[in-house]
Amino acid sequence: MSWLLLWILIAAYSLNSTAMPPATALASPTPDPYNVTRYCKWPCECPEVAPKCPPGVSLLMDGCDCCKACARQVGEECNEADTCDFHKGLYCDYSSDKPRYEKGVCAYMTGTGCEYDGVLYRNGQSFKPSCKYQCLCVNGAIGCVSLCSESQPPRVWCQSPRRVKVRGQCCEQWICDEPKKGRKTAPRHASWHKNCITQTTSWSPCSKTCGRGLSLRISNANDQCELVQESRLCNLRPCEVDITKHIKPGKKCLNVYREDQPSHLTISGCTSKKWYRPKYCGVCTDERCCIPYKSKTVDVEFECPNGTGFTWKMMWIQACFCNLSCRNPNDIFAELESYHGYPEVVN
Repeated sequence: MSWLLLWILIAAYSLNSTAMPPATALASPTPDPYNVTRYCKWPCECPEVAPKCPPGVSLLMDGCDCCKACARQVGEECNEADTCDFHKGLYCDYSSDKPRYEKGVCAYMTGTGCEYDGVLYRNGQSFKPSCKYQCLCVNGAIGCVSLCSESQPPRVWCQSPRRVKVRGQCCEQWICDEPKKGRKTAPRHASWHKNCITQTTSWSPCSKTCGRGLSLRISNANDQCELVQESRLCNLRPCEVDITKHIKPGKKCLNVYREDQPSHLTISGCTSKKWYRPKYCGVCTDERCCIPYKSKTVDVEFECPNGTGFTWKMMWIQACFCNLSCRNPNDIFAELESYHGYPEVVN
């Protein structure tokens, strides 16, 4: 009887331990650490009127392929819906949002760096080689603007303004050599407009001697009568064409070069809506160089493969002349230093 009683007690204990486990033994579901946020919602809900983007900001289709939106700029937050401005070579860097990779920061795409005066600069890096210039490295090319070009003559009716060096200051200052006699008149680039004396500087020389570059000027011809910096694209001559082959026998210069057939203009993978046959400045086989003498500014509309578009102001060359006033091609600041003294006829 003792063995039978012992067997019954063991069986009862075993049955109780399997059928009635303690509450602490219940397995709880593991929470999902990767709770993904959905920034895109369907169906699409877009405003009736597309947003108006600030100057220089592209209006693009959002990452959800739903609505037009202003592209995010460098340093701004981005995600699958809010895309970066690819026209400026920006992309969304998600590296700092591990492990979700939902939010990023707009940054420049990795490209070819630049070298100036023995210093290497990464693509997209802005730097000041001196107190006079602000430069930007863009995929192997250096573009610079003068930090002293915004200085204006002391009075718009001054007939003989000139710049002089001032001790202790980086930029030269304007002074006015007033004539003793004669009627005072406004300069060529000043006029009255809505109680505002508008002032516009000449366009700076193109930042590149061949291929697409940038030209700048300062103007207050706006509703706020405020001095702002304006920019336009420029292309003095194509880099891939040997223009010397088009110089006539017995001649040493070709003032103007032009392609035989019209073509579309391209920028950042986008194509101009219209066909163009622009004029370019030619070259010389001697020490002379050819620069624009007469030009105008035109608006060129571009359309992109994804359906977006934008408009850029572009320099349209009308006439060029060749002379000995050439700059050292290795001095990227020579044109910015003294372009005020070589005005160009602009329509």
